[in-house]
Amino acid sequence: MKSRILVVDDEESIREFLEIMLKKEGFEVSLAEDGARAKEMIQKKSFDMVISDLQMPNMNGIELLKFVKDSAPDIVFMMITAFGTTETAVEAMKMGAYDYITKPFKIDEVRLNINNALKSQNLEVENRSLKKELVKEYSFQNIIGNSPVMHQIYDLIKRVSQAPTNILVTGESGTGKEVIAKAIHYNGPLKDRPFVTINCGAIPENLMESEMFGHKKGSFTGAVTDKVGLFEVADSGSLFLDEVGELPITIQVKLLRAIQERIIRRVGATDDMKVDVRIIAATNRNLEEMVQKGTFRQDLFYRLNVINIKTPPLRDRKEDIPILAQHFLKKYNDKMSKNIGGISDEAIEILKKYDYPGNVRELENMIERTVALEGGQTILPESLPPMVNTMSGRKMASSHEIEVTNDGVDLDKVMGQIEKELLIKAIHTAGGIKKKAAKLLSITFRSMRYRVEKYNLGTTDDLEEE
Repeated sequence: MKSRILVVDDEESIREFLEIMLKKEGFEVSLAEDGARAKEMIQKKSFDMVISDLQMPNMNGIELLKFVKDSAPDIVFMMITAFGTTETAVEAMKMGAYDYITKPFKIDEVRLNINNALKSQNLEVENRSLKKELVKEYSFQNIIGNSPVMHQIYDLIKRVSQAPTNILVTGESGTGKEVIAKAIHYNGPLKDRPFVTINCGAIPENLMESEMFGHKKGSFTGAVTDKVGLFEVADSGSLFLDEVGELPITIQVKLLRAIQERIIRRVGATDDMKVDVRIIAATNRNLEEMVQKGTFRQDLFYRLNVINIKTPPLRDRKEDIPILAQHFLKKYNDKMSKNIGGISDEAIEILKKYDYPGNVRELENMIERTVALEGGQTILPESLPPMVNTMSGRKMASSHEIEVTNDGVDLDKVMGQIEKELLIKAIHTAGGIKKKAAKLLSITFRSMRYRVEKYNLGTTDDLEEE
């Protein structure tokens, strides 16, 4: 879309000059002879930028700027000023104008200023939009679950998010500890401030101090420039210490000082630096046991564990599995441009019987994989991974289990069900690679292509004959 620019000036020659120049640059241009007329136009139409003269009858540029900042703050405001009135233009910038241009105009300078201003405003609008999306995504209402234990967690998040207290989130891997940490941050007063994550288990011990606190150039081999640490990046916001139980003792001492005294020191530096950071830590380990064994400092544990939020394993809230599965189905339908209508009741019951050692993360991965492979309109039991069917006690139909009664049996239908289940299991085992699945079933690629199309099991792109 063309950016829309409103030019406001009581001199017709100036309006015409800017109109010609801006239209050549590809902008949509509107004109107003004074601030009062510009105000009327802004109330009726949206603009990306206003370029206004400072001195005008009826309503001057400063008055128009105040109106724009109050009623349409996303509009970029550029002031036109004559030589000798630049002090007033500078005051206008303090009130929210992006910049000013002086008469007589230098075309290249005007063009550059306008393009830079629009790019800057676009980034600002985009950043605000992303922040709103983050707040929405990590709203505690969007943490999926309707079980009593999840309602307790919602209530706790709502209360602790308003206080600057340090929080320790504990629970098994895959239970959503980081999602809860983000919900705490984005539902509190720090939501517009940084949220910075340190994965304590993924950074080598010799680099951890530098990652956390930064370093000075030349402080060790490879330190070719100064480096800002993540504590500094998170200043005035939240620092999320993921898998904090993996921290070596030597780093725990320095972390404790940073938390207690709100002071850090870069590696190789001689001066301290004040930081104001809220700490949210998470671990899947039992820190109290580690304290007993001497592998985690007791004083650090008490500093982190001011408030504890324990995330329950999925096997303890199985009533949440149907809504979680539907949530992930919608997510991956959208992501993969699919239109799978739902999950059958029988498939839901099978999902509820599984124990999920990988918790919510495992269920999400399972639904993602199922959506990728599913060719029909509904996720059926046979669409699920074989291990889920096996662990739930469901067995594939076999000739020993099918009774032939006086009413007869639809042999083609029964054989079709068995064939489809075997195909789905082979495709799952092959990681979705149908060429490999054909080899597992000892059939030709041509035969596999026919069956994939027959049972709507997805694309056949990788089934070209060799």
